[in-house]
Amino acid sequence: MDTGGNSLPSGPDGVKRKICYFYDPEVGNYYYGQGHPMKPHRIRMTHALLAHYGLLQHMQVLKPIPARDRDLCRFHADDYVSFLRSITPETQQDQLRQLKRFNVGEDCPVFDGLYSFCQTYAGGSVGGAVKLNHGLCDIAINWAGGLHHAKKCEASGFCYVNDIVLAILELLKQHERVLYVDIDIHHGDGVEEAFYTTDRVMTVSFHKFGDYFPGTGDIRDIGYGKGKYYSLNVPLDDGIDDESYHSLFKPIIGKVMEVFKPGAVVLQCGADSLSGDRLGCFNLSIKGHAECVKYMRSFNVPVLLLGGGGYTIRNVARCWCYETGVALGLEVDDKMPQHEYYEYFGPDYTLHVAPSNMENKNSRQLLEEIRSKLLDNLSKLQHAPSVQFQERPPDTELPEADEDQEDPDERWDPDSDMDVDEDRKPLPSRVKRELIVEPEVKDQDSQKASIDHGRGLDTAQEDNASLKVSDMNSMITDEQSVKMEQDNMNKPSEQIFPK
Repeated sequence: MDTGGNSLPSGPDGVKRKICYFYDPEVGNYYYGQGHPMKPHRIRMTHALLAHYGLLQHMQVLKPIPARDRDLCRFHADDYVSFLRSITPETQQDQLRQLKRFNVGEDCPVFDGLYSFCQTYAGGSVGGAVKLNHGLCDIAINWAGGLHHAKKCEASGFCYVNDIVLAILELLKQHERVLYVDIDIHHGDGVEEAFYTTDRVMTVSFHKFGDYFPGTGDIRDIGYGKGKYYSLNVPLDDGIDDESYHSLFKPIIGKVMEVFKPGAVVLQCGADSLSGDRLGCFNLSIKGHAECVKYMRSFNVPVLLLGGGGYTIRNVARCWCYETGVALGLEVDDKMPQHEYYEYFGPDYTLHVAPSNMENKNSRQLLEEIRSKLLDNLSKLQHAPSVQFQERPPDTELPEADEDQEDPDERWDPDSDMDVDEDRKPLPSRVKRELIVEPEVKDQDSQKASIDHGRGLDTAQEDNASLKVSDMNSMITDEQSVKMEQDNMNKPSEQIFPK
């Protein structure tokens, strides 16, 4: 078991990272409905930019295996998962009580392929966690994931399945401590709630607070029981800019890394915190947003990068393309290459957009008070809490084929609807390598054997039963959220859930 700390090769931040990138070419076809702000098409736009900037050829590109019912039930209630699997636009009128019970309807509509969509985005996030657990990459990316509002028994805020909680549970098989950082403009309530009473997961959310969805995330919400001081909330006001944001982000995250020493980090990169978002009210530039990715990368700890919110979709694609470059250590040109969605980015056709001149309502005094309060909370933590295991859980199998395996030069899905240059050559005019390339892995046989598979979600009960029951009870706030054999349940969990 990894006890935390710097798990990647030591050295300067200039060392190039090995990246696994999860993408399903069907994801852009899912449609929440006319007028709905959540548009999965933005994932396809992001992928097109990555292709035409020549970034895909620097990554291992993987199509996620859909999460199965039992995989989703590691966190979600059985009846909720059954409902998501069975509901269709044609049958929803016959299930009005169920729709109300599971909060499905307006913000979270029923649409064609809903369950497949959930399986796909959850599969990518857990697949990324498995890759990281096996040491097959340093950073895993799933821009389709990051749906942080979903609860154990209900949908919320455009989110149906909480892929982040599922990915963290997977990472906890290998790592004693996992850090979750959320830079979406909305509070990461579903993830915080899931791990509110454990000291194995620290959640840190930077968000708009005050008469704003979901209404949670007060600076006074700090965790409960063993989890006290392991939830950090950074409440922000309208118009926050890059400088103000990083006057909080860097000192807080720096102290978190020092005292918590996570073995892995999950970074939710919701792009609704960008300037000009359709639903947001912050004033971050793309470079300011991406500076969070760059800073997390600098700690040399395995990172899972996920998407999230983001409703001005041309800027979402810009942001996640640029952040993929940051993860790779590659600088990408501001001038955008011609591609099938080029018209979305007019009239400038550039990657970066200038922030607005909106008022920053976050005064220096307010920012200093927030920083001081949160650093004080962190000072009350014991350094790097230890968690005992009876034994390490068995390694998860990796049944997924690697799209790069048969032909290492082939980085695009042949079934993709994108037009891609036939020669698949690098695009040197678009990408500037700014970092040192680290050496290839020497043990090619073991690497090949592992890479024959993309990820596995075998969450059979014996995997979880090897964890101490007391640890698992505190891992998430309801013991039914993680399926364990009843024989191993030697004490009831304490369900205290302050609001």
